[in-house]
Amino acid sequence: MPRLAGLPGELPVGWEVIEALQSEVSKALSEQDLHLEETDRRALARALVTTAVADWSTKHAHGNVPLTAEQESVIATAVFDSMYRGGRLQSLLDEPGVEDVMVDGLRAHVEYHDRPRRTIEKVADSHEELITWVNRMARLSGHGERSLTQATPMVGFRMPDGSRVTASLLTTRPSVVIRKHRIRQHGMAELVQWGSINPVLERFLIACVHAKMNILVVGDMGAGKTSLLRALGREIPPGERLVTLESDRELYLDEPGQKPGPVTFAFEARQSNGEVRAGDRAGEVTISEMFTTALRYNSTRVIVGEVRSAEIRPMLNAMSSGGSGSMCTLHVRRPHAIISRLVQLCTEAGMQTEAAHHLIASAIDVVVYLTYLDETAIGGKKHRFVSSIQEVHDVVGEGGRPVTTELFAPQGNELRAVYRNMPTFIDALERTGQFHRQWLIDNPHGAWFGPMQTVGAR
Repeated sequence: MPRLAGLPGELPVGWEVIEALQSEVSKALSEQDLHLEETDRRALARALVTTAVADWSTKHAHGNVPLTAEQESVIATAVFDSMYRGGRLQSLLDEPGVEDVMVDGLRAHVEYHDRPRRTIEKVADSHEELITWVNRMARLSGHGERSLTQATPMVGFRMPDGSRVTASLLTTRPSVVIRKHRIRQHGMAELVQWGSINPVLERFLIACVHAKMNILVVGDMGAGKTSLLRALGREIPPGERLVTLESDRELYLDEPGQKPGPVTFAFEARQSNGEVRAGDRAGEVTISEMFTTALRYNSTRVIVGEVRSAEIRPMLNAMSSGGSGSMCTLHVRRPHAIISRLVQLCTEAGMQTEAAHHLIASAIDVVVYLTYLDETAIGGKKHRFVSSIQEVHDVVGEGGRPVTTELFAPQGNELRAVYRNMPTFIDALERTGQFHRQWLIDNPHGAWFGPMQTVGAR
């Protein structure tokens, strides 16, 4: 029998039974009061599912081995998930530690934050079923206009639980990638517990937020940039006004956190509905286009989830002309390539190199670099940690490039960030009451909780 991927035990029936039960319950639900609130409607659906599964199980027992209560519960969960959640893939998304589910045709690969990848050979009976799943999820998520078809072979949307779906027909087989946001409410203390930062870096970065330093968080894919940016955003004082701009909603800073935060307006870019009119993609709204409106909200800070292209120019302009305390992330593979990557984006946005250098120098105060070390293939763990923090000075030096100073960097066999140089803005940090320079002096070799548990040679 097919296994319901990720759930304990096997699904004791074929998926066609789940679909038949789902159709039966949906019909019964449609015959009920159509004016129910969504919460009440789902509660009614659960009751109808339980009844339908029990009735089916009774009939199934004639001539078959009766199902256990646990098996009936597995079937009921699958039916409800097929109606309101992720259907056949929901059990994977519910697994502890899941970060990404990548579906290639009928096969799924599951990435975890704390263990090696797992492959499930079959999560759909056909490519058509997978495409139907994508379009049903889009409708459930309120994005019914985004259908995966030959006319629109790429779609993206957010599932009801916040997971981000990207799907395409341009690959060899229909493909889907689901990025799950495991933790939305974490703060800097959790990053210390996870080993991403140490207590000194925690206090240093919190002080940078309170001192309204403009912070750029950089690193390779999967390094934890969004997690750090989200935690930094949680440190913004509640008396401020924050605007967040994202291509895909990932920060969730407008949701209540562990402590009071600023008044927050969360903007999300809008994808095109697939039509092209007069050279423009109908319905599309980019981060760059949202900037003008966002700045009219009279915010004290702006956070951009990720700078990828033309939005670099308005972001840097906002930072350099009164947007103190603003933040963003940037995908960069190496710490020494940060300035070059910024300049590349600026020139692609129409700026001259010299002007880009001056804008970068005047806009950015602190650059935090995260390293991602994945040793799961050799029996180790995934490590995400701050390995470098640089100060960007408001001057240009040799070759017209902005002058930078390494404040924290790796040292010897220590891959994580260790104190190297005192920042020129140390007085501003101390005035916040969040940091004391003596902490740097007292911890010249870092404040990490013991050596990093790596298995590879260093």
